Amino acid sequence: MTSQEIIQLQRLFFESGQTKDIKFRQQQLAKLKQLLKANESLLYEAIYTDFGKSPFETYLTELALIYHEIKLLNKKIPQWSRPKRVSTDLPNWPGKSYIIPEPLGNTLVIGAWNYPYQLSLLPAITALAAGNTVILKPSELPSNTSMVMAELINKHFDPGFFHVLQGGVGETTALLQQRFDKIFFTGSTRVGKIIYEAAAKHLTPVTLELGGKSPTFVLADTDLPMTVKRIVWAKFLNAGQTCVAPDYILVDKSIEKDFLKALKKEIEKQFDQKQNLSDNYVQIINEKHLQSLAQLIKPDKIYSGGQIDYEKRLIMPTVLHNISFEDTVMSNEIFGPILPVIAFDDLNQAINQVKTLPKPLSCYVYGRNKKQINQIIQNISFGGGVVNDSIMHLSNPNLPFGGVGFSGMGTYHGKAGFDTFTHYKSLLKKTFWWEPPLKYPPYKPWKLKILKWIFE
Repeated sequence: MTSQEIIQLQRLFFESGQTKDIKFRQQQLAKLKQLLKANESLLYEAIYTDFGKSPFETYLTELALIYHEIKLLNKKIPQWSRPKRVSTDLPNWPGKSYIIPEPLGNTLVIGAWNYPYQLSLLPAITALAAGNTVILKPSELPSNTSMVMAELINKHFDPGFFHVLQGGVGETTALLQQRFDKIFFTGSTRVGKIIYEAAAKHLTPVTLELGGKSPTFVLADTDLPMTVKRIVWAKFLNAGQTCVAPDYILVDKSIEKDFLKALKKEIEKQFDQKQNLSDNYVQIINEKHLQSLAQLIKPDKIYSGGQIDYEKRLIMPTVLHNISFEDTVMSNEIFGPILPVIAFDDLNQAINQVKTLPKPLSCYVYGRNKKQINQIIQNISFGGGVVNDSIMHLSNPNLPFGGVGFSGMGTYHGKAGFDTFTHYKSLLKKTFWWEPPLKYPPYKPWKLKILKWIFE
């Protein structure tokens, strides 16, 4: 079927009212979870074929979050879908006021390649939980994961309710020519602008989950062993192909040497090449991205790492030092296993330098000095962040996840995701038994005095 035929089916399905039934939504989410769990071996095999991701890391960073989100959504759908009574102001008395959640309608979810299951299915299940239909367009780069999602979902779900469309730029362009009630996109800022422009033609609301250069501040009084342990895990998880990964380090100059030594030691511990590296490390997604990353590694800047295996598409965890904001590696988001380290001796100056860059998706601060920590958090605008850890904020469904400015617009995860795919309809109910005369002609001075007393 063509994209236009699928959209027409989904419009008819939504108009039937089936998706507004709470039990129907819960049943469909439970069905999806059962389907994924029954086919985990296929999911593991597909993603390993695409870029060497192990079952452990796939479960940790993809399936666990999906399962947890389904569990939360199924529990909360009845509560979140219930009309909420709010207070009624004096001019509308006697009356009752309500906010009524209702699904937006037909939605398009465009997933990203770096976490192909999580970043496709997580927004999709949230849209379904809110009572919408979903067309899911996963990234074509990890072709095997895209294929397995399409096979499982399209075989077991009504295409009018939930359907996966595969393809590249051409197929995505064709989809964007259609009218949707909501578009959710995860990917680069460059493509996000294209999505936003296409949606504007239909006045379609858009959520954009983008990226950016997420800074990590390491203060002089930090716990160095724990700091490097958490940074190394977060940076080199998925070989650095993570939108919320620490993109670069800003370390207090007084501990720079100790920090670099500890960083190198921790990398060697977590990614021991003598052991089976493939269990703990993944490939770069394709040759093009590998070549782009390789150009960022300047030999005179390497502190540790820098080895590249072009045949296996591997770049070993690499630390660059003696870096300034003028270096090429600081011009764009890295999205790979390369970690530039910049030393600072003036925190104010470092903060101001970060503020000259587009607002990042994340920001991380390691240290104990509350004054300095608050100074960073209050002066830098970012989507979300963590003090004394990295990337873990996205695992808490009670924290809305999303960017700001060039790093995105709109949020999801938990209740924030349900809100993203929901329209909150306002309703005022009034009786016939009494009506104040103030708003009706003839307009008299005494009426104006009462109005001023009410509103001022």
